Amino acid sequence: MNDRELVEALLNKDPFVTKLFYYRNCRPLFLSLIHRLERNGRVWEYDEVVSEIYALLMEDDGRRLRSFGFECSFYQWVKVVALRHLLANMDKVVIDSESQEPLYERESEQSVDESAELSTARADLERLLELMPNQRYASVIRKLTLEGYESEELAQEMDVKISNLYNIKKRAMAQLTEVALFDKKKYNGY
Repeated sequence: MNDRELVEALLNKDPFVTKLFYYRNCRPLFLSLIHRLERNGRVWEYDEVVSEIYALLMEDDGRRLRSFGFECSFYQWVKVVALRHLLANMDKVVIDSESQEPLYERESEQSVDESAELSTARADLERLLELMPNQRYASVIRKLTLEGYESEELAQEMDVKISNLYNIKKRAMAQLTEVALFDKKKYNGY
């Protein structure tokens, strides 16, 4: 597939080409950018970078993507656009700003039995959080569910916008689910 066909497929939101482009073809490029930017003090997750660059290229009906002039390789152009965008957004990132899903549910008053069950559940959750490969994700879940942080407070502490916190929480919960399922299989001897 040449650059013109690739750009056209991305503009048409071809699911196969889009996934292949962002999660296979651009993976070395994005990982290199992540590594370069980590030295500047900002830790980026791969999915954050993909979300950011996808949103950037597709905003306004793909205006930026349509501006590619085919004067250089498409991947070189993406590298420059991505690096400039990520550098400009080192402090604040907006992802998934439409989400209105609450970050957690507040606890209500519980009986003594419920309190004991809650303590056991907290201990189990803490153990699973320790098993998570991404401790940044674990910290978000811990602070929101166990430590009682307000979402605005945590977003400010992490120096991210609230909309980015929703996205981080979503990925954190997915990772926690994977860890819990793996732990269950291991525990049950599967």
